[in-house]
Amino acid sequence: MNLWLSFQKAVSLWGTKEAIVDGNKRFTYEQFGKRVCNIAAFMLDKGLHKGAIVAIAAPNCFQYLEIYYACAILGIILTPLNYRLSSSETTAILIDSESVLLFAHTDFSIEIQKALADSTNVKTIVWLGDGECPYVTSKAYKYDNLVLDDQVIDFNELPEIDTNDLAQLYYTSGTTGKPKGVMLTHGNVAFNALAAIADLRLSADDTWIHAAPMFHLADAWASFAMTWAGGKHVFLSYFNSSQILKLIDEEKVSITVLVPTMLNQMIHDPNKEKYSCKSLRTLITGGSPIAPEVVRQTINIFGCEYIQLYGMTETSPFLTISAPKDNSQQLSKEEDLARRCRTGRPYIGAEVKVVRMDGREVEHNDLEVGEIIARGPTITPGYWKQPIITQETIKNGWIHTGDLAVVDKDGYINIVDRKKDMIITGGENVYSTEVEYILYEHKAVRECAVIGVPDSKWGECVKAFVVLRDGQSSSEDEIIAFVRQRLAHYKAPRSVEFLEQLPKTGSGKIYKKLLRAQFWQDKERQIN
Repeated sequence: MNLWLSFQKAVSLWGTKEAIVDGNKRFTYEQFGKRVCNIAAFMLDKGLHKGAIVAIAAPNCFQYLEIYYACAILGIILTPLNYRLSSSETTAILIDSESVLLFAHTDFSIEIQKALADSTNVKTIVWLGDGECPYVTSKAYKYDNLVLDDQVIDFNELPEIDTNDLAQLYYTSGTTGKPKGVMLTHGNVAFNALAAIADLRLSADDTWIHAAPMFHLADAWASFAMTWAGGKHVFLSYFNSSQILKLIDEEKVSITVLVPTMLNQMIHDPNKEKYSCKSLRTLITGGSPIAPEVVRQTINIFGCEYIQLYGMTETSPFLTISAPKDNSQQLSKEEDLARRCRTGRPYIGAEVKVVRMDGREVEHNDLEVGEIIARGPTITPGYWKQPIITQETIKNGWIHTGDLAVVDKDGYINIVDRKKDMIITGGENVYSTEVEYILYEHKAVRECAVIGVPDSKWGECVKAFVVLRDGQSSSEDEIIAFVRQRLAHYKAPRSVEFLEQLPKTGSGKIYKKLLRAQFWQDKERQIN
């Protein structure tokens, strides 16, 4: 199984169907196929063959989709770069991944120029976008010039691409802060795409908007699943809640995935009443847990199905889905909402368990907490050039996620926290997500994050960071009292800090590590 299969099927079955919409650019599947072949021919001409490593730094754009496939059909390994990284971080990844060619967007020309000034293996750079191309020592080309003439590729002359051949390297920060290259095979990514088609009922009638970043697997998996299904791809370069609402109406978008913070911005967008979004059949979130109150508002505002997906880069990415496992099951509106707010049931092909420290499964009583572990065809073979970390993470074929969860009687998992985010105060465990979900019920709270900070008496105490909705006000005492009325007092924040905005990661998730760092920087370990 390889990603070439999805490309071949799409071009042959839906040649005249519109495949791509990006601003004023529109391409059919046949045109998309020719452009992919042109980029593949360019890389062959530059001496790149199966196993070579190529990197890309770009916002969401149709070229991103083309490059994903041009690499996939040649057996070239693609390394997507988080464009929010500093030049030194980018340099480190280019060196570690041994990338020899870089596709880079001119929006990031200054940082890319700095990154390439240090020693890397990059011999060739291809510039995307309409901006000025800065001087670099690598041989430089313009992307648009590479797709002008139709190139002929004899696919019979290309090497066989096996299920276990590497397709992509995604760099993710670990607890040490040093980026780790997550290796994903063609089999990993292709199986996840097929499972998505089945579990999400994707078809050629669907239109997908790439709004979450394509350098992250929050959205990248949809590049292959939607192409395999013959759907239409719509691209939003940088997330903007008003723009995505507008594009949903204009292009009749039917389905997409968002990080919860993005969905929260759409819910509170001042222009949302201008758009009907009636074409939406499903809104999906992934990347981090979501507060039930945000789910409730999503369903009420958009009137479409809501699904939560859970997984990690190392699992290609999905492990669970919150959609009902039996459509004939009669659930009340509140029961259905509660089910969809849970992390979910195992995804097709993923074997998922929640286990105690001794490896035995927890009771399915929605009370006993354990760690989520998983195995199956979508699990990474490991981390690039890091065998020790691979062995520590994947044990006897099971990947240990570091996520703590409970399981209900129907087998639906619900995450209570990350191991590293759990707060131990006075010997009691406090799960940050539980406190955050209560905070989201407060009428004045737009966004929040809860962490543990050092405390001389209790070891750690609960601290909340809150962003208020426009036009709303509140106080530290009022927020603390609100939580105390709904949770045990030891779970309530001891302090509340109001911010204009919360720090975010490149994928749009709230960056708790940065919030926590200022309180723990003089400590030997991140627990008191």
